[in-house]
Amino acid sequence: MTAITAAVARADRGGFALEQLELADPRPDEVLVRFTAVGLCHTDLVAAAGELPTPLPAVLGHEGAGVVTAVGAGVHGVAPGDRVVASFSFCGQCANCLSGQPAYCPQHFPLNFAGETPGYGPSLIDAEGRPVQDHFFGQSSFGSFGLCRASSLCRVPDTTLTDEQLAPLGCGIITGAGAVWNSLKVTPGSSVAIFGAGAVGLSAVMAAVVAGAAQIIAIDVHPGRLALAKQLGATDTVLANGNSVDAVMELTRGAGVGFSVESSGLPTVTVEATKVLSPLGSAAVLGIAPAGSTIAVDAFDILLGRTLTGSVVGHQAPAVLIQRIITLHAQGRFPFPSMIRTYPLTDINAAISDVRSGETIKAVLRHDEQTNEGR
Repeated sequence: MTAITAAVARADRGGFALEQLELADPRPDEVLVRFTAVGLCHTDLVAAAGELPTPLPAVLGHEGAGVVTAVGAGVHGVAPGDRVVASFSFCGQCANCLSGQPAYCPQHFPLNFAGETPGYGPSLIDAEGRPVQDHFFGQSSFGSFGLCRASSLCRVPDTTLTDEQLAPLGCGIITGAGAVWNSLKVTPGSSVAIFGAGAVGLSAVMAAVVAGAAQIIAIDVHPGRLALAKQLGATDTVLANGNSVDAVMELTRGAGVGFSVESSGLPTVTVEATKVLSPLGSAAVLGIAPAGSTIAVDAFDILLGRTLTGSVVGHQAPAVLIQRIITLHAQGRFPFPSMIRTYPLTDINAAISDVRSGETIKAVLRHDEQTNEGR
């Protein structure tokens, strides 16, 4: 067993509280990772609110970076001392996993949201001996240590990036970038509208620049985020106040855009992302809407060859996308650290407040030494 400190979400309280827990030793196919940093993502907040099929109490967190400290007897490919970025869990045996699309594994929801570990019991217990859900997105990196499958870990190459900068690559950044490169396949000289200028949307902006888009329109309700979007390569910005569709159509002289990205998780915004498309245009939905949400798209809007598609965690194996972004950053072509602000794990609730207010775009939590000692 390993003693850990973790930010725990419980159904009977708002926000997170730090608790001391006991984590089981790695099973034969598991890896014990000492997490040093973890990104705060909207999905964590939705799960903590009970809006996803994640049993509470739980240790959430799914954008972890850290160091391997121990491996199970059957693990290959990683070893103690390896620096890693953790991403989601997948079965590795289905047709989608074997074709390089593990995000579309049929077991994605039970493995990542429900934290199911076939054949195993609970891995975490609290101070009173009660189970706490872990294996959230294959890692539960709001804990100072976590158990992962080797296939969920991406070994980090030599880089000047810090763990705080690397952590968000496990989900949010590759989600936005991969949608542009892989789901939409944005082409040089094209036009792109990106609804939502949070971490996912801004990653889509940077990816559109790399793809050679000629016009990149960022839409958001926060002026500060739009200002950063401009710095990162957006050619135009729209302050969303109910007229986003008209504004985009005006900026494109009535033609609409060839591609659009929706990253807010709001069904009404998905409709807007469809309405701004030119004939034969494509929109990608990235945001997580509340369960049971519906999207009322005008049939005529789709009739003219338009496409509306979902895109999960970059539409490609995470290790491939993470390496690509690290390489682009080293070339000065993907400056994603500019949107990161770091907080100690003890300030997780303040970080949530700052993200919700728009003051912070991407919050990353540090596992400081006192939360990370283990035994």
